Amino acid sequence: MTATQAFIAACANALGASHVLTDAHDTEPYLVDWRKRYRGEACAVLLPADTTQVAAIVRLAREHRIAIVPQGGNTGLVGGATPDASGAQAVISLKRLNRIRDVDTHNNTITVEAGVVLADIQARADGAQRLFPLSLAAEGSCTIGGNLSTNAGGTGVLRYGNTRELCLGLEVVTPQGEIWDGLRGLRKDNTGYDLRDLFIGAEGTLGIITAAVMKLHPAPVAEVTALAGLASPHAALDFLSLAQHHAGALLTGFELMSDFSMRLVGKHFPQLRYPFGEPHAQTVLLELSDSESAEHARALFERLMEEALEKGIVENAVVAENLAQSQAFWGLREHIPLAQAEEGLNIKHDIAVPISSIGRFIEETDAIIAKTVPGVRMVTFGHLGDGNLHYNVQAPEGVDAKRFLDEFQTPINALVYDQVHRHRGSISAEHGIGQLKVDEAMHYKSPVEVRLMQTIKAALDPDNLMNPGKVVRWNGTPAKENIA
Repeated sequence: MTATQAFIAACANALGASHVLTDAHDTEPYLVDWRKRYRGEACAVLLPADTTQVAAIVRLAREHRIAIVPQGGNTGLVGGATPDASGAQAVISLKRLNRIRDVDTHNNTITVEAGVVLADIQARADGAQRLFPLSLAAEGSCTIGGNLSTNAGGTGVLRYGNTRELCLGLEVVTPQGEIWDGLRGLRKDNTGYDLRDLFIGAEGTLGIITAAVMKLHPAPVAEVTALAGLASPHAALDFLSLAQHHAGALLTGFELMSDFSMRLVGKHFPQLRYPFGEPHAQTVLLELSDSESAEHARALFERLMEEALEKGIVENAVVAENLAQSQAFWGLREHIPLAQAEEGLNIKHDIAVPISSIGRFIEETDAIIAKTVPGVRMVTFGHLGDGNLHYNVQAPEGVDAKRFLDEFQTPINALVYDQVHRHRGSISAEHGIGQLKVDEAMHYKSPVEVRLMQTIKAALDPDNLMNPGKVVRWNGTPAKENIA
């Protein structure tokens, strides 16, 4: 019996044979990433029921030297939860760890297992008259373990922060198969190294998150949404400053959408009507969450819009009159990726630059790319309030999209990432590194930063069995120099 066969047999004994999948038909959904960009192979897909079983699997993997790939809802965009093509790795799906363990309304926390779907946490919080503010397009299928592992952002980052800021404590299975119980719902704990932050954003390369204590917030009394048309991203930055001055912490959403983004949505989803009679170079969707009343929020919005129009910052604006109109405004934003998919293959970038640099970054980079590929169409949208842009490049009209990607993806990526680096930004803002961007991450990080990451990986996972090949390049030997 080979080591792999012995590992599979031991897992079947630990989990029950029905929770160890080896048949190709059964394993297929776990081997392909959401964008179908990556397809791997696995010796088995394992479905543990609780943290103790996860720890048992990890100990068996270490004993038999089997690399493991943790997986949540499999909605990631960078191949971080997809095994390699060797067929030697095992996928650990955490979808059976789907219990909400506790809701503490006095402490404003909810304790959840890693496989709980994000929308279910939102609903449970709402039932307790609380708000769990993490919100993103995949919330009906993504899981909180994946959100934590990639430090997901979403539309509420401006007010509430990334997933990291929403987490107070973790339960983690270490690479040695031990269980670290850090499920402390504390806002203050100054007793040494912050181990929690090591695992958030690590994409399962340092350990497997099995449960978390997450912050809840008071449910807002009213949410009011508006759209504004502007002449440039520079005007959008001025509008953001004005909105923050007027609304302060009530400003929970501030989304930037380019003219072509809106035209693309109108082309493929004509039922989502753009509310302005003429196009605008940029459209901003902003939302206020008010703890007082809808009337208070609308009055604040009206004062903000009046000043923005008087100063010439905003060209046109409309405030949602009801919930249906608010949902329609958000529909314009949320359908941009779907419209892109309908239009054809495109080159995607999930980047961040300092907020003050966004206008310059867009203008400079648009010009460089247009010179490189005349006629290219830019689909720029994102969370302006935290500097996160989805800076996507669509093929020129009439050009075969696949041929465009084959020819230009590598040089355009280099152009964009060089610009990001020049503006002291990040090549990944909320999607993670996975296997898609690991080489670029190693290239753009300083030698010191790379060595520090490799040192942490070597210290916690010396056998390099935890999701190898993701986030950081490391061959299992002590880091001595930058590998880029």
